[in-house]
Amino acid sequence: MLSRQFVRENPETVREALANKGVDVDLEQILDVDAEWRELKQRGDDLRHERNEVSSTIGELKQAGEEAAAQEAIERSSELKSELQAIEARAEELESTLESALLRLPQIPDDSVPVGADESENREVRREGFADRRELPASVVPHYDLGEALEILDFDRGAKVAGGGFYVAKGDGARLEHALIQFMLDVHREQGYEDVFPPIPVNSASMRGTGQFPKFTEDAYRIGGDNAASYDDDDLWLLPTAEVPVTNLHRDEILLGEDLPLKYQAYTPNFRQEAGEHGTETRGIVRVHQFNKVEMVNFVRPDASEERFEGLVSEAEAVLQRLGLPYRVLEMCTGDLGFTQAKKYDLEVWAPADDMADGPDVGGRWLEVSSVSNFGAFQARRAGIRYREEHHESAEYLHTLNGSGLAVPRVVVAILEYYQNPDGTVTVPEPLRPYMGDTAVIEGHDSVGEEKLGDQ
Repeated sequence: MLSRQFVRENPETVREALANKGVDVDLEQILDVDAEWRELKQRGDDLRHERNEVSSTIGELKQAGEEAAAQEAIERSSELKSELQAIEARAEELESTLESALLRLPQIPDDSVPVGADESENREVRREGFADRRELPASVVPHYDLGEALEILDFDRGAKVAGGGFYVAKGDGARLEHALIQFMLDVHREQGYEDVFPPIPVNSASMRGTGQFPKFTEDAYRIGGDNAASYDDDDLWLLPTAEVPVTNLHRDEILLGEDLPLKYQAYTPNFRQEAGEHGTETRGIVRVHQFNKVEMVNFVRPDASEERFEGLVSEAEAVLQRLGLPYRVLEMCTGDLGFTQAKKYDLEVWAPADDMADGPDVGGRWLEVSSVSNFGAFQARRAGIRYREEHHESAEYLHTLNGSGLAVPRVVVAILEYYQNPDGTVTVPEPLRPYMGDTAVIEGHDSVGEEKLGDQ
């Protein structure tokens, strides 16, 4: 979150950020509440000072035998106490209002972020892997049709078990997901990441700490209740990303400079209702309610933040490079920058089956598999994560960064489409073969039950 002092002293900067990010918040109301709060705090300090002075004279007046003056001082002290209680009650009310309002203010974009209204104004930084891409079949079959034909993706049974937006990976489909997860973890472990396996449910305080709440409650799955706008810190939610529990590992803690940078990675299943995406991506596994992902989370000194951000982008790219998948790197403009991010790059893998308007010249489309974000001190301030170089020094907020390394289902999509062969099989990328019992080609599986009669 933004500090009240920053908002107070830089209203034009905040106003510009709201406009550039397309966030509708009544900044004038926040400034008015803050002004009243500060006025009351000053008035309260004045009243306390006066009350202390009055109280100190009561004994002296009594000793001097000035009973009338002493009684007058006692009555004045009582009046000051009542007035002070009323002021403190109002100040506490304003404090709560102000804290809630500040939680709804977005992060200020970094000065280097291009200004733009929406995703159409994002900037392509680079494109990798197209010059020497493999030869594809004349007609590339979409992953959802190929997955069903090979009996490695089952959408009907996923819907039967859990509802629309869920799928079953089975046989070599399940082995491929497991292989990708282990491969990604191994790659990032080589890059210096420490493994974390966090709880899958997270509380409201954790969701608020990383910026999912209060803005994005409708996209989260609440455990044991509806997704009402009001929630308590002991409410539990299915995590939307491992960013939430891993960042909150150090909530309300003070780290030492010698601890930094901290680099954590976590594999988790993730759960999102995608409330704002009804009617989109209804086929396949591009947009589903449950998906596997490996997440990288970094805690760094503020002066190392920018360099670590570029390093994090490279660490996520390494997975795509080793898998031999063509991809591109996009820099998000202000209008497509998330609520919490100061700067963000997306990694988009090439899925060649669908001829989409936003795809490359050779056809196909781009699928986001990683968002690499620098949050500055935004999350650290919300979650109370600070550091100090020495025990005797004052603590300051550190910077947090995170990036997916990567979202597994969309990498599966890219592999099924990019590595498919004219005979309908799929070549397994070489780095994944040791994780799949040296399987080199996915040839598919037989149906079970009466379904197989249709294959005869």
